[in-house]
Amino acid sequence: MDIREGFAGAVGDTPLIRLVRLSAETGCEILGKAEFMNPGGSVKDRAARAIIEAAERDGRLAPGGTVVEGTAGNTGIALAHLCHARGYRCVIVCPDNQSPEKFEILRALGVELELVKPVPYADPNHYQKVAQRRAGETPGAVWANQFDNTANRDGHYHTTGAEIWRDAGGRIDAFVAATGTGGTLGGVSAYLKERSSSVRIVLADPQGSALYRWVKFGELKAEGPGSITEGIGIGRVTANLKDAPIDDALHVTDVAAVAMVHRLLREEGLFLGSAAGVNVAGAVAVAREMGPGHTVVTVLCDSGHKYQSRLYNPGWLDEKGLLDAARG
Repeated sequence: MDIREGFAGAVGDTPLIRLVRLSAETGCEILGKAEFMNPGGSVKDRAARAIIEAAERDGRLAPGGTVVEGTAGNTGIALAHLCHARGYRCVIVCPDNQSPEKFEILRALGVELELVKPVPYADPNHYQKVAQRRAGETPGAVWANQFDNTANRDGHYHTTGAEIWRDAGGRIDAFVAATGTGGTLGGVSAYLKERSSSVRIVLADPQGSALYRWVKFGELKAEGPGSITEGIGIGRVTANLKDAPIDDALHVTDVAAVAMVHRLLREEGLFLGSAAGVNVAGAVAVAREMGPGHTVVTVLCDSGHKYQSRLYNPGWLDEKGLLDAARG
């Protein structure tokens, strides 16, 4: 019998999915870690579980306490599920430019949701800093702090990285992923590099993010207009990303990400979000660069259900100049 213990017990052990058409096209094994199959629907279930369990272990989060977080949505959704399961109050602060489906889900999950205007990180009204203040104002509250709380990275090291290595049988030539908090890329890259220093770690960066130039040239400098993607791309190096063993970086435009998302639906039957489009487009680029016979692993972060009104809406795509990309 294989019985999981509640919501938290159901997080993880997601399969690696071979992307059949893309693998045939490149001559490489292109494998996607199916994080949309987590019970809360995204890779952020892992970070939320690791952060809550760490706070419980060190006594910062007591029974009946409150968890506060600033998030683009998916971490808030994961925390809401876990807080219900463990008896905590959940307060979520989101920038108001995220997909409306995320806000609907958060409200349905019963969180106390505060929407704020998107501003640069240096602004005291940035959503992460608002969340930090709300936690400080609330008795018995902890601020999850997913960007700089290294329980996030550690959780991915012990679960995501270990699962990828195990399920690929140790035959991995490259791992390619975008990053927001740095938890997934930081944790997985550390685990894989410890097992084999030859595994190539590549950061796939969306347009408008500063991390491509940080990896390539050691400077934080954004290039190009802001991206339509949500939850990835950033202008600073977080504690979770610091010291990650990254070998290279590549840019992925919105055109490439949208084209890949719709191709994955048409050709693979996978209904995914925009970050997965960035990841798979990056994985394909790395596979083509490395040549046939290699195994490239990436992350299918979440499903397309939270982006239907945008990423899968012809009218919205047309407004953004992305409709032709979606149609292939």
